[in-house]
Amino acid sequence: MDLVNHLNDRLLFAVPKKGRLYESCLDLLKGSDIQFHRHSRLDIALCINLPIALVFLPAADIPRFVGEGRVDLGITGHDQVKESRTTEVEQILDLGFGKCSLQVQVPEKGEYTEPIQLVGKNIVTSFTELATEYFGALERQVGEHAIGTTKIKYVGGSVEAACALGVADGIVDLVESGETMKAAGLKPISTVLQTSAVLIKSKHPSHPELIDKITSRIRGVIVAQKYVLCTYNIPRAELPQCTHITPGKRAPTVTHLEGDDNWVAVSVMVEQKKIASVMDDLEAVGASDILVVKLSNSRSSN
Repeated sequence: MDLVNHLNDRLLFAVPKKGRLYESCLDLLKGSDIQFHRHSRLDIALCINLPIALVFLPAADIPRFVGEGRVDLGITGHDQVKESRTTEVEQILDLGFGKCSLQVQVPEKGEYTEPIQLVGKNIVTSFTELATEYFGALERQVGEHAIGTTKIKYVGGSVEAACALGVADGIVDLVESGETMKAAGLKPISTVLQTSAVLIKSKHPSHPELIDKITSRIRGVIVAQKYVLCTYNIPRAELPQCTHITPGKRAPTVTHLEGDDNWVAVSVMVEQKKIASVMDDLEAVGASDILVVKLSNSRSSN
């Protein structure tokens, strides 16, 4: 099989080949009905049901490949897009997973309590562009009182060990829960960037109609993961209170109950993280037969 010829007519979609975003990306592709089989040692997988080829790449490389037009669509971290400095990509969607912070961290028992104290010192990071920009702004703030230029050194992994090994006075690294940094004896003193996974596309993509279709599917999966469908019955007189509790994405759907004009049935989307307290509030104002249904996908014009 000539793989190059098979790729010519397909939309190329780059996804992280490993790391913190990988599993969530696979779940997103499955929810979007992008079917494929990846052979264990291949970093290209042809989709079975759509003219798409998935290209598995390091997350840090995806903005560059999309920016250069090598691939049409990609999933990576917002931090990687900013670090790449490419202007030839468009962020389409915030995917809502892979949330973490790019932080300045220093030894917990050390002398530094503010990032400006690190100006002129040694900083180790995997994000040299973002760190240089951040400390450059601090250097300009200090002005003539700065003691030299901050030394930004690149380390590809185990950044948190740099201070303990005497390589750095501080680090700039991604932090999710903070447990790894705490175990390394570090504490945060500043946040450079908040980040999560994003869907990006080339500014000159092929197959724009297919990109729109995939974007719509992915957006539907994201909404379905965020919301549940809540239905309940309520006396019509109490409906204003209930619609205040459950306003929905646009508005609740209200229908009358057959044979009883004094009651109505309400169907509404509620954020999953709020559903327990919403059910408590509904019950308190007289709602009954409250049901919650998980969503697998959705579509909306918004």
